Amino acid sequence: MEMERKAIALLSGGLDSTLAVKLILEQGIEVEAVNFVSPFCNCTPKKAGCEHQAKRVAEELGIPIRVLPKGMDYIKIVENPPHGYGRAMNPCIDCRIYMLKKVKELMPKLKASFVITGEVLGQRPMSQRRNQIALIEKESGLSGLIVRPLSAHHFPPSLPEEQGIVDRGKLLNLAGRSRKVQLQLAKEKGIKDFPCPAGGCLLTDAAIARRLRDLFQHIPDYTFQDLHLLKIGRHFRLNPHFKVILGRNQRENEKLFTLAGDTYILYQPTDFRGPAAVVRTTDNPDDKTIGEIIARYSQDNRESYRLRKRVKDEESVFIVYKKYPPDALEKFRLG
Repeated sequence: MEMERKAIALLSGGLDSTLAVKLILEQGIEVEAVNFVSPFCNCTPKKAGCEHQAKRVAEELGIPIRVLPKGMDYIKIVENPPHGYGRAMNPCIDCRIYMLKKVKELMPKLKASFVITGEVLGQRPMSQRRNQIALIEKESGLSGLIVRPLSAHHFPPSLPEEQGIVDRGKLLNLAGRSRKVQLQLAKEKGIKDFPCPAGGCLLTDAAIARRLRDLFQHIPDYTFQDLHLLKIGRHFRLNPHFKVILGRNQRENEKLFTLAGDTYILYQPTDFRGPAAVVRTTDNPDDKTIGEIIARYSQDNRESYRLRKRVKDEESVFIVYKKYPPDALEKFRLG
């Protein structure tokens, strides 16, 4: 069966996936990009994030792009990945399989015959070793249909290469963790501003991993609201029913206001400078302890600290008279 001269590219917006698409476009092949986003993306976090970067790259390359959220079906994979974790809570093998399966579902709709990835053999220890790459390709149902322009010569020819749709002679043989060749190639092809050259995933972060394990353990009915809050502030698990999150600056305080919703109880200082806090609890909250923890992070030294508490649409005020002891608090910290 003759294949169409169209591919779907996994485009993160990083250097490798950008170069991979560029090499295929130079062969006159039509490409449509897909970018996956999740609460754990860590690409340019202080800017607009991975989605923005991928869209910008797609625009510069002149190709359409679809942004697909990794839904709760993906989070359940993170909670219990069939192929295990990397150094923290990163299920890299299962993540690749998940994305490629989603892309496979799109192929008939987009009339695409194969898939492009920016994989480089041996670059990532969990998902880009030879055996793992073969496993991912097989379990995604895309055997023979994945073209890896940066490392093609380390693998048997894909079907698009065998059929002459992709000129294998114009593909590369990169391997290992060095990025010198990619950086030089980017310079030659005029590719600039790739702020996330090696990708970024918060699931590899030890602190986020500890918070995520705590969430899975204590909040079985967690939501995306809970997941987004894992990235903000200081987290303390006081007991199995009671966790408090404190903002570390004004920006994080504002995010807490936005994300608190009806699920979390919101606490704010009223007559002193200090962080906002949100609490998710299955019991009646211990207002005194929460107030003392908030006061502990205030630079003000006072005889009393007045705080506002908001539960859904109801507000109340209470006072505490001391700060929580720093040494006693540290044992409750999550990451």
